[in-house]
Amino acid sequence: MVDSILVWFRRDLRDFDHAALGEAQRRARRVYCAFVFDHEILDGLESRSDRRLEFIRESLVELDAALRRRGGALLVRQGWAARELPALAKALGVAAVFANRDYEPLAKRRDAVVSAALAADGIAFESFKDQATLDGAEVLTGAGRPYTVFTPYQKAWLKRLGEDDWRPYEGRSGTLAAAPAARGVPGLAEIGFAATDLRALGIVPGMSGGRQLLADFLGRLSRYREQRDFPAVKGVSYLSVHLRFGTVSIRDLVAKALAAGALSVPGGGAASWLSELIWRDFYFMILDRFPHVSERAFKPAYDAIDWEQGPAADEVFSAWCDGRTGYPLVDAAMRQLNRSGYMHNRLRMLAASFLIKDLGIDWRRGEAYFARQLNDFDLSANNGGWQWVASTGCDAQPYFRIFNPVTQSERFDPAGKFIRRYLPELARVPDKFIHAPWRMSVSEQLACGVRIGRDTPAPLVDHQQARLRTLQRYAVVKRLAAP
Repeated sequence: MVDSILVWFRRDLRDFDHAALGEAQRRARRVYCAFVFDHEILDGLESRSDRRLEFIRESLVELDAALRRRGGALLVRQGWAARELPALAKALGVAAVFANRDYEPLAKRRDAVVSAALAADGIAFESFKDQATLDGAEVLTGAGRPYTVFTPYQKAWLKRLGEDDWRPYEGRSGTLAAAPAARGVPGLAEIGFAATDLRALGIVPGMSGGRQLLADFLGRLSRYREQRDFPAVKGVSYLSVHLRFGTVSIRDLVAKALAAGALSVPGGGAASWLSELIWRDFYFMILDRFPHVSERAFKPAYDAIDWEQGPAADEVFSAWCDGRTGYPLVDAAMRQLNRSGYMHNRLRMLAASFLIKDLGIDWRRGEAYFARQLNDFDLSANNGGWQWVASTGCDAQPYFRIFNPVTQSERFDPAGKFIRRYLPELARVPDKFIHAPWRMSVSEQLACGVRIGRDTPAPLVDHQQARLRTLQRYAVVKRLAAP
């Protein structure tokens, strides 16, 4: 056992079931805890009012309080993590720095720089699996390669899963230490940011917020499979932002899914939810093993696609961003995103499909827009989802599968409840026209107080014509793949 270890918190803002913290307590007599507001990340934010930063800051306040109740405290620094963390470790005189593993290319490069700086001072750096249930070489094909198709990956994942993979990570022999320099978590203004509407949106940060949502969802879990695709229904967990910042434990969620019958009741709500958690591991693995996906198509042939460009493309992209496409469910989805920083997963697929396969816009533009807007933005899941829709990713939908925005609307928002929530201008449109209001006659438009092209936009494109253009656009992939 060493004298002291410093635990570096990143996207794991909790004091329970925490791999690096538990391992540090097992292996050191004293354990310090730290977080760095990293300028490499903060300086890249477009707005000085960012819900994600406020979520982090509020979660840190709760984490600091929890650590103090256990005799420790959170050392908070602001600057470049690659400099601040090694300097803090050296000042504390620790034998090692422990952190939980990150799979993003920039984070991996940062950790390599930190590790080298620590090594120069004789300090070890170790990372642990915490944000994924299974990672690295734990799920490989029989040939020892990473899977690139989800279904066999899921089968192998389930076969490999053992009790140790979802048992809570505890190791409380070491004592949490409160360094004299632990002054608490700085306010948003001290970090250079302003408050947001986070609380007004009903988003409760921290471990307490995660516990509340999980408890509520477990009471609805049995209905998850039937309800998850309907945005007007409270069918999903809404835990994504807590998973993103680690205020809940993935091991705990997997354990809860298993306890609810994920393996014993195939096709049930718990099994469907566990499958989504496995998709999360799958996309972590893809980003970790194939980092080029963060900039290019997983399938290189798809980089040859000729996307729409120029002023006309910029105009329709702007209309999509603003929720002015003329397709009600697409527009309602974009308005939900712009107002709240959240979008229902079914709508993420629909909105992405419309941008790529109806408007012909490069999927990377949509991916970047979601990255700026989403409270729960996670590079692996966001990239994986966009490449799945664009047919450029691993195990993606075929390029000729193109969502029809009207039939999707009729199927997943049949009464138009979600549409009317975000497009109040369509409140009086009859159900039979709510999914395609341009089909109303002029007299019908006057009767419900909405004129197409004045009160609500006319469709940017005709879906059937757009579908044919998309098939032509993707033909280059078939030519490149031909022998």
